[in-house]
Amino acid sequence: MSVLKNNPYRKDFPVADQVIGGKRLAYLDSGATTLKPLIVIDEMDKYYRQETANVHRGLYWLSENATNKFEETRDKIAGLINSPDRKQVIFTKGTTESVNIVAQCYARNFLNKGDVILLSQMEHHSNIVPWQLVAEDKGITIKVIPINAQGELLLDEYKKLLTPEVKLVSVTYVSNALGTINPIKEMAAMAHAVGAKIFVDAAQAIAHKKVDVQDLDVDFLAFSGHKMFGPTGVGVLYGKEDLLNMMPPYQGGGDMIDVVTFEKTTYNTLPHKFEAGTPAIAAVIGLGKAVDYINQIGLDKIQEAEEELLKYATEKLKSIPGLKVFGEAREKASVISFGLEGLHPHDIATLIDKEGVAIRTGHHCAQPLMKFLCVPATCRASLSIYNNQEDIDQLYNALVKIKKFFE
Repeated sequence: MSVLKNNPYRKDFPVADQVIGGKRLAYLDSGATTLKPLIVIDEMDKYYRQETANVHRGLYWLSENATNKFEETRDKIAGLINSPDRKQVIFTKGTTESVNIVAQCYARNFLNKGDVILLSQMEHHSNIVPWQLVAEDKGITIKVIPINAQGELLLDEYKKLLTPEVKLVSVTYVSNALGTINPIKEMAAMAHAVGAKIFVDAAQAIAHKKVDVQDLDVDFLAFSGHKMFGPTGVGVLYGKEDLLNMMPPYQGGGDMIDVVTFEKTTYNTLPHKFEAGTPAIAAVIGLGKAVDYINQIGLDKIQEAEEELLKYATEKLKSIPGLKVFGEAREKASVISFGLEGLHPHDIATLIDKEGVAIRTGHHCAQPLMKFLCVPATCRASLSIYNNQEDIDQLYNALVKIKKFFE
């Protein structure tokens, strides 16, 4: 089924079809956050209007209902990523907090001076800075896996870097700035061959392709709800059970305890050991509906639809003289980073906003990558299943109009 002309999913997203400033909205910033379908909005509204209660604490109906829906989401996430056990699914505030948990609770406790952490040249700042904080304190060395001009990881160089000193590899599944899909299964096997663990930032992958933690054999994996049609403020950390059990808790507070005395506290079992305090209940429940929505369509159909959108958009934009696309990996998700000769990306974004087009510009929290590309910033159009040909044509026409204006 083609989504270019008659997109059957667009009607599910109320933000997609509106007029802003007299212009039809073309929302092309799904890499920053996806729009939310009605099924998610309605479920969260229902919780606040009719079902508000805390979880894991009350013996009355409202609390038990909220707890059931909250924990059902854990089951849905476990199914989505094929986790061996639901207790390996930890709710966090998002990918950033998930990275920090592993950095502080695993790396800080089990890596030592002289050990090495490998990161790739295309990482988001959230997958760089948490490791730096630990590395500076512990005397750990960070080394970088290089990429080629197309934005692909150089696996031969990665293999050379995998010495016995490497204890952890942390890499994105899909680059937020380039759309490159990294060969995670192969990279995990290579890391394990030298005794290293692997952490995967799947924030940009989770709503676009099948993520199977058992097939990939990753040690840790993280993603955010708002990148997969769910609400902000909630995310997931998956970890292998033995690693999560050996890690100390990230925070102290309610629900992560077993027995508390002034002399000593013992901790709750997984997953609650890492879920201190009242969680983002409505957000978790909304995330459950986002998983339902993804499953209702099917990730195969989502990927097929987005490949069609990406192909059309890439061909359309590359036909504009002076437009350069950054990142043309053979395996790529629905992201197009580009620049127009002679124009700063911020100026482009400001001007096409007047034409109703919403894109992202800047360094995309990937300054080391921008340095590699020799640009201060790029424009980024990121697509999702609610986009159609009209959105892409609107972007194209706006860019052509700007280009003519400055000629």
